[in-house]
Amino acid sequence: MKVAIAVFPGSNCDRDTLHVLRNVVKTDADLLWHREPDLDRYDAVILPGGFSYGDYLRAGVIGAFSPILKQVREMAREGKPVLGICNGFQILVESGLLPGALMTNLSLKFVCKWAIVKVESSRTAFTGLFEEGALLNMPVAHQQGRFFIDEKELKRLVDNDQIVFSYSDAAGRKSEEANPNGSLANIAGICNREGNVVGLMPHPERASEPILSPFQSQDGLLIFRSMLNHLKNA
Repeated sequence: MKVAIAVFPGSNCDRDTLHVLRNVVKTDADLLWHREPDLDRYDAVILPGGFSYGDYLRAGVIGAFSPILKQVREMAREGKPVLGICNGFQILVESGLLPGALMTNLSLKFVCKWAIVKVESSRTAFTGLFEEGALLNMPVAHQQGRFFIDEKELKRLVDNDQIVFSYSDAAGRKSEEANPNGSLANIAGICNREGNVVGLMPHPERASEPILSPFQSQDGLLIFRSMLNHLKNA
């Protein structure tokens, strides 16, 4: 199994993700420059966090037109796992691979904090090893992370089991206080209808080693292990 990590101008979580894949979950992974797409030999692709193109115009919108996105779309159509983390989620939305929009946080400020994230669906390529309802501690770091979608499309997300992660309190309840950015319905991550394309604003790569977590946990690690398990059983 071989995983590609797309690198854009302004990516800053690419090497963190590479470290987790190579040194923690022990899988073959490469950094791949966005202008030199060659994804044919890869089984999955991750669009990492950061500030692609400095978030000019709108977060993720320029990255959505990068050459590598053509092959990312092909991988998505083929059913291969595609994960967008933070800025990667913004790129997936701007490219049309995932529905909705990611808007400026209600606070109008950059938010950097640990959040409790509830697993709402275990049917995706990145949540297969989780129990639904599991509570994860993962950090968020963004200014345009407020998920929004119209009422009709929100119902479609719910009906199709496309809401993958939500912000919650320690009891698993959704609340305004537990929502770091004002996302509609406390949504922290979604997937496409097939479940192979997932985007989330929290950073699992920053919660994959106990040394990085104030909770001494590895809650984000199971997202990457779920991907590898999915590929193994595909």
